[in-house]
Amino acid sequence: MSVIKSLHADLLSGKTTARALAQNYLDVIKEKEQDINAFISVDDDAVLTHAEDVDAKIARGEKIDVLAGIPGGLKDLISVRGGRTTAGSKMLENFTAVYDATVTTRLKERDALVLGKTNLDEFACGGSTEYSAFGVTKNPHDNTRVAGGSSGGSAAAVASGEVVWALGTDTGGSIRQPSSFCGVVGLKPTYGRVSRYGVIAMASSLDQVGPIATTVEDVAIILTRIAGHDPQDATSAHSSDRVYEDYLSGDIRGAKIGIPKEFLHSDLDADVRRVFDEAVARYESLGAEIVEISLPHTEFALAAYYIIMPAELSSNLARYDGLRYGYAIDEKMDVQDYYKKVRSTAFGAEIKRRLMLGTYTLSAGYYDAYYKKAQKVRALIRRDYEKAFEKVDYIFTPTAPEVAFKIGAKTADPLTMYLADIFTVPINLAGVPALSHPIGTIAKDGVDLPIGGQLIGKWFDEEGILNAAFAYEQQTQ
Repeated sequence: MSVIKSLHADLLSGKTTARALAQNYLDVIKEKEQDINAFISVDDDAVLTHAEDVDAKIARGEKIDVLAGIPGGLKDLISVRGGRTTAGSKMLENFTAVYDATVTTRLKERDALVLGKTNLDEFACGGSTEYSAFGVTKNPHDNTRVAGGSSGGSAAAVASGEVVWALGTDTGGSIRQPSSFCGVVGLKPTYGRVSRYGVIAMASSLDQVGPIATTVEDVAIILTRIAGHDPQDATSAHSSDRVYEDYLSGDIRGAKIGIPKEFLHSDLDADVRRVFDEAVARYESLGAEIVEISLPHTEFALAAYYIIMPAELSSNLARYDGLRYGYAIDEKMDVQDYYKKVRSTAFGAEIKRRLMLGTYTLSAGYYDAYYKKAQKVRALIRRDYEKAFEKVDYIFTPTAPEVAFKIGAKTADPLTMYLADIFTVPINLAGVPALSHPIGTIAKDGVDLPIGGQLIGKWFDEEGILNAAFAYEQQTQ
């Protein structure tokens, strides 16, 4: 059942108030943050004042949106006017946003209650939320394990009950992978479905904002309220607006679900494979037709991604020089030395690694050999999905090749960290929508750790994958 709709009914009936609801969730944050560290900042006074405004509207008999007064969080890449927006970096630790992101504006128009800004890998570069200047976010199921990344704070906040919903961003799996690790539902919409205006850019041709919640219906409700064309974002698509929660019939009889053989290789954890196979059988029992398909260029996706993404990151982060805004040093030195000191001091190790890789890729003599070739591979990957969707309605894969790993297990070897994104990066390269939803658990060290299954849809068919996941969720409730 939708948590958002249930709380909305409680607000309208007088069973609770928006202020009491906000205070309850703020108390949960105070109780759990020492163990989880999902938030970078929380503004109790502003939250309670906003909640009282919602209560006043209810008292006057005004119609309120289903999201009004419902507590949530925003990944700290998303601008909120007058509040800190750090991107998880020392570079922006004291930066105050001067305008709202479009998604923030749309949520404010609905009176959604934003409790605070959630933790992330610095500038969204990471798959574990260990690369944050504000500490590691821990998995609510096992505090010795990562929450995933880079939207680990958003996923952990939802999974721990600190908020009802949260927004993350997804460049190569940063909504779906932490959703899998934390046992919640996370959606990466079609590229262009949701405005990126006011969201600090990592890789502009790959980034997309999306919702995280505990149920599919709640994810659909959030998507309805943040999606749509935005003239302030040149990459925003002119797609028709939909009320996504209205498409959740739970009927997928006759739907064709493709299982790509390239995703079921030897690197996939045996227990994850077992749970995934059970989930495939579950979809079949719901009336779906299971079809084996091939996405032949999948093996090149990770290599292409780690050329395109650092190149775009290098371009986007060039503006952070410590002069116009951001981290500054009060010392006299020439401009070149100043740039070097600011950027070497304020950027973390993972950012530096990706910046050097991206700058090298874009340098004279290497652009054609690397970046241009990677873009050609990207076109082939997109074509794979076009051909696959001529045969099937949806594609289903594991979200990640493993469950949440131990904190510190992969930081010494960046390549092993990058390989954790092997099932998610092709989707960003193709630009299609994909949703991770819980499909089971695996016992590790006496703890049941969640596993997510990834449903991939055709371009601008979010309602299709939401309904398929909803059907699965209803049967396994």
